[in-house]
Amino acid sequence: MSEAIYTQGQIANTTGERWFNNPKLDQWICFWSIPIFYNIFGIVFLILGRIMPPQTPTSSLEDIVTFMQSPNLLWATTLLALSLGLFFMSGGLVVAQMKRMAGVSPAYRYACLAGMIVGSIPGCIFPMICFSLGAFRPDHSPETMAFLYDVGFLAFVGSLGCFALQYLVFAVAIFLDKNEIFPKWLGYVTIWCFVTELVAAPVWITRTGPFAWDGLLSFWLGTLIFVVWEMALCVCLFKAIKAQPDPVPA
Repeated sequence: MSEAIYTQGQIANTTGERWFNNPKLDQWICFWSIPIFYNIFGIVFLILGRIMPPQTPTSSLEDIVTFMQSPNLLWATTLLALSLGLFFMSGGLVVAQMKRMAGVSPAYRYACLAGMIVGSIPGCIFPMICFSLGAFRPDHSPETMAFLYDVGFLAFVGSLGCFALQYLVFAVAIFLDKNEIFPKWLGYVTIWCFVTELVAAPVWITRTGPFAWDGLLSFWLGTLIFVVWEMALCVCLFKAIKAQPDPVPA
């Protein structure tokens, strides 16, 4: 009996050592940060913040004040501020795999990473700051609350340029890559993400209909395609890491 327990302990220790000494451990840590971050993202934007789906642009001042004074917005902002760094780990992993591409200029991976980083500021952290200011300073006037409400949702849905560039550069890099690190079909899915960024452009000039910030085309279509793209990217990253040869020890 004791021999069996000892053998099981040996196996567990060997498995732990093998995982710890995995030459791709850094990439796997970055990979698993993706589902962790998006679960936190869901808690922040869907449950605590109630920012997804977006509130309507035609809300009354009373409804805007009620939304902006929710104490949950403060907790949502705190949680997002603590976890946003996980998003950049996934960007680092994408760039690490793009470095393995052949026939693709290094400028593509730098532009892709820059698009992720710059776009996350107006598209993620800045809206949460705007929304939480209502709860942080509940004595703001209703007009000030409405101003922060508009700025927050327009930034959240209307941060188009950086993400559009990121998708376009990533798709072109996939098509040019001679090593086929990522399958070509991921490039076509990425092009659809680029198209949804263009479709969302009218959020800046309309408050009703399918092109408003809560509209069928500007928000719901883009969100659906993004979810499909993110899941496809995770699958492709997993396969790319598995297929990558282990580095030769120095």
